[in-house]
Amino acid sequence: MATPIPTAGCRITGARLSGFDWTDADLADAEFDDCLIEDAQFSNTILNGARFTRCRIVRCRAAHADLREASFEDCGFADPETHTGLEVAFSELEQARFVNCDLTLSQFDRSGLHAITFSDCNLRGARFNRADFSRSFGRNIIRTLASFRDCNLELAEMAEARLPGCDLSRCNLREADLGGADLEGADLRESDLFGTLLAGARLAGADLRGAEVSGLDLTTLASRAGIKVAADQQYRLLTALGLDVHVE
Repeated sequence: MATPIPTAGCRITGARLSGFDWTDADLADAEFDDCLIEDAQFSNTILNGARFTRCRIVRCRAAHADLREASFEDCGFADPETHTGLEVAFSELEQARFVNCDLTLSQFDRSGLHAITFSDCNLRGARFNRADFSRSFGRNIIRTLASFRDCNLELAEMAEARLPGCDLSRCNLREADLGGADLEGADLRESDLFGTLLAGARLAGADLRGAEVSGLDLTTLASRAGIKVAADQQYRLLTALGLDVHVE
């Protein structure tokens, strides 16, 4: 059987698409189920609204690609042999969704990620270099929206990321670099912040209830007013400040 040729709105199941030239292709609203895509260059590729389910997408790079509202569910991007993940640069991923995907060591470089959703994803060691989670809705109106829920972000590089009010609940953020990040008003409930680099980060109004906060040094933060914590967490935070807390 001949390998199907992807087109806009097509539906392809169980195919190996490694030989297809994705450059400049218009594949809006295409659906891919249980496909293998290797060594692909998504250069100027239009994948707006495309859906990928149970696909292996390895050693692939998207540059100047349109991935707005694209959906990836149960997909694997990590290549254990080359120690690489998905590489994205100068691309648009507004309202894109990644559900239960392995994005270990993936890179999101200078791309638009407004309203992106990561749910139950492995993002260990992922890099977000100058990724933009905001969008302008008019003069002086800029809104930031992103959701990382139940994700593994251990060792992720998110320094200087602007994520005010965003959802990072129930995430593993151990040893992640969030130095200088704007997390004011963010939802960090039940997340693991042990060893997270937060020097210069802004956490005013952030919700840390149920989070692992052992070792979190509040004095290194750029803002902390109004941080929400549970009663049992206050002792760990005060101890990290050097106070000898006695519970009567």
